[in-house]
Amino acid sequence: MSESQPATPTLEKDPGTVPPAPAEGSGRFWSPRRVPAAVAALLLLAGAGLLLYDIAAVRAHHPAMHWRRALAGQLAERPLDDPWVLTGAAVAVALGLWLVALAVTPGLRGLLPMRRPHPEVRAALGRDAAALLLRDRVMDVSGIRSARVRMSRTKADVRAVAHFRDLDDVRADLDTVLTDAIRGLGLTRPPRLSLHVSRPGRKG
Repeated sequence: MSESQPATPTLEKDPGTVPPAPAEGSGRFWSPRRVPAAVAALLLLAGAGLLLYDIAAVRAHHPAMHWRRALAGQLAERPLDDPWVLTGAAVAVALGLWLVALAVTPGLRGLLPMRRPHPEVRAALGRDAAALLLRDRVMDVSGIRSARVRMSRTKADVRAVAHFRDLDDVRADLDTVLTDAIRGLGLTRPPRLSLHVSRPGRKG
C-alpha cells in the first residue's frame, strides 16, 4: 500500500516570520586612525603629567621648573604681534584643524560601500578591484586595443583605444557593457560613467 505525496512540496510561512528588508547601503567605512590618535594621546599625557608635576612641586614650596619660568617670562614680555608668537599660534591652529578634520571625516577613500543584503552585513569594494573589473569588461568588447579605468567615489573614468570598427559602434557597445557592469558591482552609490573612445596615435 503506497502513500500519495504531492508532486511539488509547499512551504508554509511561520506566523512570526518577517519578510526580509530591502537592501540598504553600507555607508562610508571609518578609518581607526590609530597612529594619529596614539601620538596625540602620548603628547597630551606627557604635557599634562609634566605640568601637574611642576604645579605639585610649587605647591610643596619648591621652585618652578626653568622651562615654565622662561615660558611665562617670554609670554609676559613679547607682544602679540611678535613673529614667534604668531608662528606658535599658527602651528597650534594647524594641528587643531588637522585633528578636527581627522575626527569628522571617515577616511578609507579607497573603499566603495556596497549594498547590504542583510542588516548585520557590511561590505565594500576596493577602487582598484572595481577599476580592474571594469577594464576587463572593456577589453572583452570587440575592437578594443587598450583601456584605462580610473575609479573615484562618484565617477568611473574609462578611456579606451579602438583600432578597428566604427567609433560610434564601439562607444555604444561600451556604454551598454559598462552600464551593466557598474550596476553589477552592487555599490550603494553607483559612480557616473565617463567614457572616452579614440583611435591609436600615429607613430613617428
